[in-house]
Amino acid sequence: MTSADPAASMSVCTWLSAHGSSCAEAFGFVTGVANVWLVTRESIWCWPLGVLNAVFYMVVFARTGLYSDTGLQVVYFTLSLYGWWHWWRGGQQHEAVIVTRTSLRQTITLGTVIVGTWVALALITSRIPGVALPWLDSLLVAISLVAQWMMTRKLLENWLLWIAVDVVYIGLFINRGLPLTAVLYAVFLGLATLGYVQWRKSEARHTAAP
Repeated sequence: MTSADPAASMSVCTWLSAHGSSCAEAFGFVTGVANVWLVTRESIWCWPLGVLNAVFYMVVFARTGLYSDTGLQVVYFTLSLYGWWHWWRGGQQHEAVIVTRTSLRQTITLGTVIVGTWVALALITSRIPGVALPWLDSLLVAISLVAQWMMTRKLLENWLLWIAVDVVYIGLFINRGLPLTAVLYAVFLGLATLGYVQWRKSEARHTAAP
């Protein structure tokens, strides 16, 4: 009786690990794409997928020394729960939230938050053994954090921030040996562009409505 082919009995997770990835990264890829695509459609079901995506990427980033990004996933987890509620009941008279533009006052405030968060995170994480590119990682995290909050409020310009960070993240993840995540962020880049176009149309419709 011939023995079974070892390759046939190899688990999916083992195969992914042997090819420079992991099950956590694969599940993060799938939930991430579905999550952002649903956001572009303004579907409230993007948020439960966002919760799952955050859990998977907590594991992925902790394993690769991107500690600022690991902490960011904890914030994403919390903001996804908040976004789920806010999109459902956070509008005027507890109605669904509509797309609006970011005011000048909000832009100044959020810009200040980005700079403060960037410097604080970089100073903290740069002291952690095994940390990778703490200043760049912290800057991307700070921008992503603000962009995610803007998304929960349906502020149109959140997509412009995502487009900017996605471009840089693609190179960062290639550098850190996360090819599947780099591909994911290339997909995110396309979806962010689509999201900006879709939300701009949505904002224009609401502005034109009496």
